[in-house]
Amino acid sequence: MMMLVRLNMRMALAALCGGVLLVTLYWSRCGDLAHRPIGSVLSYASPDRATNEIECSINGEYSVACRRDLDQIYVPFSFLHKYFEIYGKLTFVDGTEKFEWSHSYSKVYHPKKKYDPRGTFTTFENYNVEVRDRVKCISGIEGVPVSTQWEPRGYFYPTQIAQFGLAHYSKNITEPPPRVKIIDDGDKFLEKWIVSQDAVLTREFDSELKSNVLRFSTSDQASSQVWLKVNISQDFVLSMDLQLRPNSSMTVILQNKDKKETVYLHYVTSTQLIYAQEDHTYYGIGVDKKWRRITRDLIIDMQKGWALQDRPKRKSPRNKFKISGIILSGSGGVSDIRVSSSSHTAHFHAAARWLRAAQRARGGWPVPARRRVAPGVPDLRPGWHSAMSQGHGISVLCRAYYRSGDAGYLRAAQRALLLLDVPSGAGGVKALWMDKYVWYEEYPTQPPLFVLNGFIYTLLGLYDLHVMEGENSVSLAKKMFDDGMLSLKTLLPLFDTGSGSFYDLRHFTLGVSPNIARWDYHATHVNQLYLLAGLDPDPILINTAKRWEGYMQGKRAAHN
Repeated sequence: MMMLVRLNMRMALAALCGGVLLVTLYWSRCGDLAHRPIGSVLSYASPDRATNEIECSINGEYSVACRRDLDQIYVPFSFLHKYFEIYGKLTFVDGTEKFEWSHSYSKVYHPKKKYDPRGTFTTFENYNVEVRDRVKCISGIEGVPVSTQWEPRGYFYPTQIAQFGLAHYSKNITEPPPRVKIIDDGDKFLEKWIVSQDAVLTREFDSELKSNVLRFSTSDQASSQVWLKVNISQDFVLSMDLQLRPNSSMTVILQNKDKKETVYLHYVTSTQLIYAQEDHTYYGIGVDKKWRRITRDLIIDMQKGWALQDRPKRKSPRNKFKISGIILSGSGGVSDIRVSSSSHTAHFHAAARWLRAAQRARGGWPVPARRRVAPGVPDLRPGWHSAMSQGHGISVLCRAYYRSGDAGYLRAAQRALLLLDVPSGAGGVKALWMDKYVWYEEYPTQPPLFVLNGFIYTLLGLYDLHVMEGENSVSLAKKMFDDGMLSLKTLLPLFDTGSGSFYDLRHFTLGVSPNIARWDYHATHVNQLYLLAGLDPDPILINTAKRWEGYMQGKRAAHN
């Protein structure tokens, strides 16, 4: 398919964005564009008018195959897409083919109400952290994502874990209650398990769980199993209370409904993170003998096993697979087995528990991976801290305190403030602009970079904590938030490119070329500013948000 843009030969190449597209074998109008350069020509070419191929020389550097029709030139949209970073796609509206042109691939979400730390976190209800390529898997022990962002072996990245928790917290608010199917709860719902000849299965009351449980024991023979046949489609979040003795496992069988394909997910007594071979994926869930509540998204677990083997991604696996069986091997106990469409609360609390348990004495969550941030500054060595991790962590802990009433979460959030007041050179995350305006550094380099989105996320964490402590109270969180807001409103014009925003201010601090925010980060800036504008009436916030949103529609700052 070839898409061409029609332009007057007398116009500069910069006017290309105002052209008309030739789609497949006929010419069609591009439609009204929100913005086009002065002097661009929009006109219609008759379908029966012949066109001739012509070479377009681009700034004398290289050539592009174009087409000529009298005094008009048609340039391929594929070239414009790369050259001007614009986007377009063919669509059908009411049976009519249409070409949709856009200057940005991201979306702005306008807040429907004032931001509340007890509610959703910004737009995180749209986040799906666990499906990201840089998430190796969800740990079988901690129940939180393991990152490969800067270290392929995998590590716990506090920012990613907090985002995982905040996304599920937000989804729990915005989505309808999950569908839940109880398989076996030891009381009202009892399944008929199949027990091989040399295996044992009993039901008994457990004093720790205060409920009836299944006790099982099998021999070392491969045929010795306790298993259950099921036929469950559509919902794939499996949860249960599980107690395994050494060398024991629980296996879930997934079958493709269209093909003769069977996938085995093994949850075993091991500390190994994940291992996959052909159709078998193994997750270590620890070696202790205690009862634990495990919650697993089986489709995510299956996909991470495929990714480990470099298998191609598949579309809509939830529509193509079903749960066909559960196998118990070794010895142990199981109780309250259920399958649901989601379990956002469990995932959120897993993140909150991890943040509380992993917090160090100074209140931080160190990143155990080397990070190369920018040329001209030393790498951040393993053990560095991030203000964004601190801010996100505070936001998770505040919501965990609100939901549970456990004051331990609030105290952990308050401890997280400590590193925000420690200079980057001393192992903290605090920088100063012109020795006056405080900035909480997402990447605490020397000299500082002043990353915008991470700084604003830190401000939201401070706001969350201030509200949870009591909005009428005078607290350290409130002072830090106010200081940060003053810095933001003072430095905000420095992030404006006239057609987008800068990701950071390295062009000031390092004297290098600017680091322009790609559209998804720019959209994040806009979303954040709209949200803050609901908390602070200073017009610079709302005016900047509106202007930056206009950049996403092709608008530009005025020129002389």
